[in-house]
Amino acid sequence: MSISYKSEEEIELMRKSAQLVSATLAEVGSFLKPGLSLLEVDKFAEDFIRKNGAIPSFLHYEGFPNSACLSVNEAVVHGIPNEYKIQNGDVISVDLGVILNDFQGDSAYTFGIGELDNEVVSLLQDTKISLNKGVEQAVVGNRIGDIGYAIQQYAEKEKGYGIVRELVGHGLGHELHEAPQIPNYGKRGRGRKLKKGLVICIEPMINIGGKEVVFLDDGWTVVTSDSSVSAHYEHIVSVDKGEAEVLSDFGVIEEAIRGNKELNKEFI
Repeated sequence: MSISYKSEEEIELMRKSAQLVSATLAEVGSFLKPGLSLLEVDKFAEDFIRKNGAIPSFLHYEGFPNSACLSVNEAVVHGIPNEYKIQNGDVISVDLGVILNDFQGDSAYTFGIGELDNEVVSLLQDTKISLNKGVEQAVVGNRIGDIGYAIQQYAEKEKGYGIVRELVGHGLGHELHEAPQIPNYGKRGRGRKLKKGLVICIEPMINIGGKEVVFLDDGWTVVTSDSSVSAHYEHIVSVDKGEAEVLSDFGVIEEAIRGNKELNKEFI
């Protein structure tokens, strides 16, 4: 698959898609509380996306039945919303996509509900740090391997977490998944050279335990093979000279977390 490089005008349209995804994640962050079912969270997110003139891009994508991927505790990604009711101590990865102005937005954030174990708080903090380290490498002249190396060096080599290998980041544009793939592991100086106009999703999926995962029979949900807790954060990034431009915005999400008394704030 060939790579689609975006013009400045197209990147501005993608920024709007990215901002809507971030705003939706912030609204979800204000809404989350113990006792809500995952289906209620999914409907809330879909309603917000549609009220803002966009289409939820995950809904029916390759058969996915809902608008949000909601992955709880040992679920890494692609959790299908169901009647499970959120409990104190849960961590929930919320992964959302929108189509606005014919461009995709795709971002994820892992929320903590109430009191969390210290090692879980550290996992959330460290996964975000590993994401930021990957973003720092998304500059013109670097290679895809530099992004994965930075994430792996911090999360795996320094912190001892397991990095999921079977699932990776990707290009983004008119399509939800475009070339190239962006692994969360790799070697410096390897892979395709990064050029201006490339828009990618960088999304480390990090486990407290081992890196191994299991794909459940529902055809979507991926869980850790040792049942350890997993975290997932995803930014939309435009490759640029000198410094990558992050189109998504965790700031609005974390402001919402601070305003929700039901959510853990230690990791932000």
